[in-house]
Parts: sequence; structure tokens; C-alpha cells
Amino acid sequence: MKKKLFLIFGPLVLAAVLLAVVLVTPFNFTKPDSEEIHEASLSQSNNIFKGTAVKKAAFEQNYVPFMGSSELSRMDAFHPASMALRYHRDYQPFLLGAAGSQSLTQFWGMQGVNNELKNKKVVFIISPQWFVKQGINPAAFSMYYSNLEAVTWLRQANNSKMDRYAAQRLLKIQKNHSDSFLKDCIEQIANGKKLSATQKTYLDLKYNQLTHEDQFFSTLSLKNRVKKIKKASKKLPAKEDNAELESLATKLGEKATTNNDFGISNKFWNRKLKDKYKRLKGEQSNFDYVSSPEFGDFQLVLNQFAENNNDVLFIIPPVNEKWSNYTGLSKSMLRQFDKKVTYQLREQGFNNILDLSNDGGKPYFMQDTIHLGWHGWLTVDKSVKPFLDGKDKVNKNNNYKINNYFYSDQWQKAEGQELNNIIK
Repeated sequence: MKKKLFLIFGPLVLAAVLLAVVLVTPFNFTKPDSEEIHEASLSQSNNIFKGTAVKKAAFEQNYVPFMGSSELSRMDAFHPASMALRYHRDYQPFLLGAAGSQSLTQFWGMQGVNNELKNKKVVFIISPQWFVKQGINPAAFSMYYSNLEAVTWLRQANNSKMDRYAAQRLLKIQKNHSDSFLKDCIEQIANGKKLSATQKTYLDLKYNQLTHEDQFFSTLSLKNRVKKIKKASKKLPAKEDNAELESLATKLGEKATTNNDFGISNKFWNRKLKDKYKRLKGEQSNFDYVSSPEFGDFQLVLNQFAENNNDVLFIIPPVNEKWSNYTGLSKSMLRQFDKKVTYQLREQGFNNILDLSNDGGKPYFMQDTIHLGWHGWLTVDKSVKPFLDGKDKVNKNNNYKINNYFYSDQWQKAEGQELNNIIK
């Protein structure tokens, strides 16, 4: 009887033991090939974002992080990936973020690849819509968060303002942790305490396990957008000529926005707005992007960029002016947002800012209500191209001056006259 049971269950037990050994050993077993990396760079896959293996391999090559959110999904002919492909740029965008990703998402997404990002260039798109009163949506955050990010961070976390704040925000946003031991470690850092030897050993073993799982599984079921970008890029003139590109942007934008008065693409209008736009008139009159915990989360990103000595091009896109006039979105509020986020950047030495906040009324600049379109992406490219020309030439002395005041509740909530008094 025992022999029969062993013959039945023995192989299963042995396989489980061998798998466990494989997962916790510190050796790397697989490395993504160039085709997998390229496919992943355009996929905007959650697994790629939450993982480290593919991103590490990409950032050791000529891929540049383009961090943002849903605007990266708007893959027309002038999208950064299309322009880079058509004109054989010496860089390739690695798209990090999609709908629902915000500053806190991007901070945690960097934690597994900070070594690979050191002294590198980054393009970061700041969406005004992130900065709502309640901050990031916990459900949206969960889509992009992984224990691998947290474990990697915990293995080097210390009693700095950045790490304490990151831990506190994680505990607040991610209330239900699947790993109680991991939660205890995060609480230790949040309270400014050191991790015990037992906790460190656990984290080392957990890191090996999660890293191998990432290596084995992260590239499964990727959204293959390579063909989409290739098709879009073929619309561009063979030779890069600014006048031709401007003319083409107008032509494509004009052709794509024929069924509404807001300069919104026909597809978006039919899918999202056609049946409900009448009841949206004046609906955004009380929207506020000036008082938000997002400013504290954004400070985490800036703090990490400073530690990595990243050269960063920050892009502040506009909103569709015709649409915002219709929905009642306050122009003075948008100006205050722009003033506040720009102040937070410049006060700490982040001076490379492409501020497009006044361009939302230009023809074919926006594809829909909030996302860049034909002329919008083309304008972005005019700054991205020279910024990434010689992308390896990074200023080793950026002289960033991180100010912990920008983590404070006072700064996050400051608006109106209080904000003016701070910025004066």
C-alpha cells in the first residue's frame, strides 16, 4: 500500500520540492531575447510593468523609459515609437504606464530597475487628471503593483524620508496584503525601524522566488503592438521633413475628426461621447487638480530620479480646450495646477519641462478630451528628439536639491491664495 502511494504521489512531491529549490536559488535561468524585449516595450503589459527581468534587459540596451499613463496608448503616426522607428533614431521608447497608472505606480515600477536607470535619460508625462482630491484609486494601483517591487525595495530601504513616506503610502493604498510577513517589514520601514536578520533572510529568499517567477512568466500573453506601430509609421514621409510632417498632421487630424465640433476623433466620439455628451455640459465645473495627495506621490518620483541622477524631460500636456469650455473645467484652476507642479519641479532643479498647457486649443493638437493627438505628438517629438540625441551623454552633476517640504500635507493641499503665498 505504501509503495503504491509513493508511486502515485512521490513524483508530485519530488517535482514540488525541485520547483521550490529552483525558485529560491539566486541564479538567473532565462534572459529575454531582442524580439521579446521589443514586443514588451510597446505592450504596456501589467506583467512587464510589475516585473524586472525584461526592463533590466531593455535599459541595458538602447531603450528609453517613457513614463506616463493612457496617452501612451494613443498610437498614431506621430507617436514617439512610430517616429523612432520610421526615422531610425538611436533610441527606442519603452512604454511604462497605461490607463490608471500615476506617480505612485511609477515610483514602485522603478524599484526593481534603479541600478539600470542610474545616469540615464527618462521622458515623463504628467497628466493633470492624476491630481484629483482623493489621489490615486487603490484598485487602479493594485493593477500595477507587485510583491516583487516591494521586496526589491525593502532589501535596500533605509530610514530616509523617501522610504518612510513610500511605506506609509503603500500601507494606506494597499490595505490587503497577500503576504503578512511582507506587510510587517513595510510597517517597520514606515516607522523608521531597521529590519531584523530574520526579515532580511526571508526577503532574500522571497526575492529569488519572485524574480524567477517573473523570468518565467512575465512575457506570456503580451499584447503585440509591433504591427500597429509599423503600420502607423508607414504613413510618415520617408525623409524627415518638418514642413511635410506638419502638413500630414493637419491632413490626418482633419480626416479623423469629422463628426463633432470638439476636434475629437470620430472613433472616440462614437464610442465614448456621442450618446451622452449633452448631459456632460458643465459637469466638470467643480473639478480640482490643485489640492491632492498626488503631489506627495509625485515627490517620491522626483526623489528617486534625483537618487538615480536621471536626466528627465517632463511633459505637461493640455486638455482639449473646446471640450473643457463645454464641460466647464476651470481655466484658472488649470493655471494654478500648472503653476504648482512647475514650481515643485524647478525648486528642486528639474528644469527640463515641456509645458504644453496652453496648446489645447490648437487644431488637431488633441486626439480626444485629454490625450495628445497629431500635432500634439509632433510637438512633443520636437523636444524629445534633441533631448535623446546622444542619450548616453548624461550630466553627472545635475545638482538636484530635494526638499522634503513637498511631501507635507500643507503642500499637497495648498491652493488659491495660500499657494500664491508659498510660490511668490
